[in-house]
Amino acid sequence: MSLDTRSLPLFPLPDVVLFPGSPLPLHIFEPRYREMIATILDGDKLFGVLLIDSRHQVATIGSAAEVIEVEKLPDGRMNILTVGIRRFKVIDTNFDKDYLQGDIQWLDDNASDSEDEENARKMAQEVRDAIKDILDLTSKLNDYHIPMPEDLPLDAESLSFWVASTMYNLAEEQQVLLEMRDTGTRLRNEAEALKMTIKFLAARNALKNAVG
Repeated sequence: MSLDTRSLPLFPLPDVVLFPGSPLPLHIFEPRYREMIATILDGDKLFGVLLIDSRHQVATIGSAAEVIEVEKLPDGRMNILTVGIRRFKVIDTNFDKDYLQGDIQWLDDNASDSEDEENARKMAQEVRDAIKDILDLTSKLNDYHIPMPEDLPLDAESLSFWVASTMYNLAEEQQVLLEMRDTGTRLRNEAEALKMTIKFLAARNALKNAVG
């Protein structure tokens, strides 16, 4: 196994796509996953999160989660807080233990040349501008000011993951973004989605003004 691959416990979850840098709280109640968490707490505290989609298929690309807080309950259940660390691709799987395990290969966005980096920077600014427009329109709609999030990442790749993580109830769309290997392309797709939100909010504000 190369230095870029390793074995990792895997936790398939319906409607959950974890991105690097994003928090994920979980309630652990099944005995097999209690065993899994107990095992990794004695090691590097990492396990893999994989999406189970609407067709009940398990994705082969996910993100490693690191356990950063644990609340152990009297009956053996646990509440844990995790954070996404890095993306991976599943190379092989096995059930040598009661829970799924896999050999995984770490994934990063492809190396960019200066032109790609400049495009990613431009798209990142376009996304930030769109977020501001959405917050301004939402503020007007609700009659109170909503500031820009303090945790909004500065670098383009982290920003692309942050935006993707906010796309609630759109797990399969999030999975597509997770699997992209180009930061600029990911941001461009997100910018288009944000523009649709802006149009929707602008229409709601126009209706509010018309009837108000």
